[in-house]
Amino acid sequence: MGDAQAVFADVAGAVLDDGALTHLGAPLREQRLLAEGRAVAPLGDRTVLTVDGADRLTWLDSLTSQALAALAPGESTELLVLDPHGHVEYAASVVDDGERTWLIVDRAAAAGLLAWLTRMRFRLRVDPQDAGATHAVVGGTAAAVADLPALALWTDPWPGVSAGGWGYAAAETHAAVGRDWSEVVVPAETLATLAARAAERPLAGTLAAEALRVAAWRPRAVTEADGRTLPHEVDWMRTAVHLAKGCYRGQETVAKVHNLGHPPRRLVLLHLDGSDALLPAPGDEVRAGENAVGTVTSAARHYEDGPIALALVRRGVPADAALQVVTGDGAVSATAQAIVPADAGATANVPRLPRLGRRASA
Repeated sequence: MGDAQAVFADVAGAVLDDGALTHLGAPLREQRLLAEGRAVAPLGDRTVLTVDGADRLTWLDSLTSQALAALAPGESTELLVLDPHGHVEYAASVVDDGERTWLIVDRAAAAGLLAWLTRMRFRLRVDPQDAGATHAVVGGTAAAVADLPALALWTDPWPGVSAGGWGYAAAETHAAVGRDWSEVVVPAETLATLAARAAERPLAGTLAAEALRVAAWRPRAVTEADGRTLPHEVDWMRTAVHLAKGCYRGQETVAKVHNLGHPPRRLVLLHLDGSDALLPAPGDEVRAGENAVGTVTSAARHYEDGPIALALVRRGVPADAALQVVTGDGAVSATAQAIVPADAGATANVPRLPRLGRRASA
C-alpha cells in the first residue's frame, strides 16, 4: 500500500509519511472539505484483508465479538478480536458482498491479524488473504465516494447502537450525531486517477481524517487499544460487540464487566489549551495535580474545536478535575469531556438476597 500511495508524491503540497498521504499543505482546510463532502481521503494507513469460502461468516462469528453468521450482503458492521481476558487485540470494519467478506483494517496490524486468522482455519472452508497489494481504501462522505469504482462499500455505523450492542455515551449529546463517513475498497490503480485529478477533485490526507475521527469520539485499534483496553472503556460496545451472541474468546470478561462491574478506565475528550503550539503525542501522560491519571491515545488540531485529544483515564477521575498533559516540550492544560461515564457497566439488575441465617416468622 505504501508503494501505491507514491502516486501522490507529485501532487502540489503533498506530504507522505510511512507511505501514506498525510496532508497537502493545509490540513485544516482539508478537514472542512472532507466533512462537507467536497474531498476524499486516500487512507494509506488502512488496508484490506479478504475472506473467501462458504464458512466465512459463521467462522468469523465464532472467533470475534460481533454476530456475523446472518450478515446480509452490503450490511456494514465491525468486529473485535479479543484476548482471553477481554482486551482488544484487533479490530476490523466488515462488509460482505454475498461471496466474499471484506475486512478494512489498520495497516500496522494487518499482518498480525492475517496470521492469527490463518492459524484459526482448522478444516473449515475459509481462505483469508491479504489484498493490500491490489486494493486501496478511500474515505469520505457517502456522496463524496459514490462515484468511485467500489469493490466494497463500508458505511460507519458509529455512533448508532447496533443490534445486540450497548451505548455508554449519552445518545442525545453524542459528538458524532449526524456523522457521515464511509470507506470504499477500490482497485489500487484508482489512486493514480485521484492523483491526476487532484486539481479538480480535492484530496485530504490522513491528518484530516484523523482529526474528524477524534472529534467524533471514534475509537481505533491502532491508537486506543494499548494491550489492556476493554471494549467498554472506549464505548466500543455500541458498534462492535453483540451481547447476545454465542461464545467467543474474551466473552466472559465482556459480560462480567458490563453486567456486574465497571471498566477500570474510561475514554474522555480533552480540550487542550490552544495558546501555544504544543500538541500531545500518543502515550503522553495525563495528570491531575501531581498524580498520573491517564494517557493520551490520539491528538489532533480540529478546524473548529482547535487542539483536542482522546485519552484513557482512571474511572474515578472527577469530571471537574483540572488536568495537564505532560508532553516532551512541556505541560499543556486540559479540560475533560466525558465520553464513557464513570458509572458505565453494572447494568444487571441483581436481586438482593436475604442474610444467611435469617428465618421467616413462623
